[in-house]
Amino acid sequence: MIENFKKASKRIEKKVVQMRRKLHQNPELSFEEKETSLFIKKELKDAGIKFTDGWVKHGIVAEVKGLKGQGNSIALRADMDALPIKETNKKSYRSTNPGIMHACGHDVHTASLIGVAQLLQENRSGFAGTVKFIFQPGEEKLPGGASLMIKEGVFKKNKVKSILGQHVHPPLQVGKVGIRSGVYMASADELYFSIKGKGGHAALPHNCIDPILVASKIITNLQDVISRKKNPLSPSVLSIGKINSVGGATNIIPNEVLLEGTFRSMDEKWRFKAHKEIIKIARRTAAAFGAKCEVEIKVGYPCLINDAKYTAFIKERMIEYMGKSNVVELPQRMSAEDFAYYSQLMPSCFYRLGTGNKSKGIVSPVHTSDFDIDESAFGHSSGLMAYLAIASLSY
Repeated sequence: MIENFKKASKRIEKKVVQMRRKLHQNPELSFEEKETSLFIKKELKDAGIKFTDGWVKHGIVAEVKGLKGQGNSIALRADMDALPIKETNKKSYRSTNPGIMHACGHDVHTASLIGVAQLLQENRSGFAGTVKFIFQPGEEKLPGGASLMIKEGVFKKNKVKSILGQHVHPPLQVGKVGIRSGVYMASADELYFSIKGKGGHAALPHNCIDPILVASKIITNLQDVISRKKNPLSPSVLSIGKINSVGGATNIIPNEVLLEGTFRSMDEKWRFKAHKEIIKIARRTAAAFGAKCEVEIKVGYPCLINDAKYTAFIKERMIEYMGKSNVVELPQRMSAEDFAYYSQLMPSCFYRLGTGNKSKGIVSPVHTSDFDIDESAFGHSSGLMAYLAIASLSY
């Protein structure tokens, strides 16, 4: 089976590359993936693969049923959306949509999963069970397409035993894959602060309540949440990424300052305790200077947890397919992924596809304007996932 999938993956490699380039040239933002969805549906129809559409507007759930019997059902997921980034690459397949770019590799994920679906459709006489293919919109934007597809009942209508996700990883050399058991990625919450003081002439600060000064104190004091409140064995990050004054000038103290930031954690219990600490510190700091602080915390994606038993099983299958030296143990990441919602419901495994190549200068990380991949990764991306899917049906 392994050799068959390796040969088949190589056979469709050029086609998958072409699909990726087509998607890369035509990126669409979260929850706006209309043309992407039409492209996927055409490829599925041409391969004779059944699907339902309209999930969270543009999402698709396809399926391939093995001809050896009913068996189990498992799911594979790819995200479809792009980012609001202007691409600076000069490749022939660079984005044609100004200010929008597939800078996180979702074009790679989608093309690879179409390839998996086509491989399994061709080989359905060789297995029992059903493989579902979730083409998901809106991974990059809260509340996340995964949570919305779940709310729409995607797993009530498509009952599955487990789910796999694949993501590009530029730090990992092409030809390798990475995996980690347990808590792999952090939760992600958005922080919004409105600090209201009393504006006035900058030369007469004693007549004002300076919200800029108060904001600076809040930013500093919030770090106490990380340095003094949390368990030192549990990683967390609190960063303020945006500061704006409402009005103000070189000689004017404004009435209001707005802050925006992120809070990340690897511990769900501590996460919500930290929310209370963040609110308390911000409000009390402002009050100490005679100002007021309104705090909004938008609860985002939960921690992504790779089921220990299922991940160990997948790792062994990866070693069978790729060879032990090409399967790498990954460190935890403080970035977040809405695949985490699936990991809260069923045995899940989210792994990384090596797409970097230092010798070719392909080293830029995701979410950058010059991100790209070594497309030779497509020589095994679909074949590996197809093999993992078949193996998972008997897990």
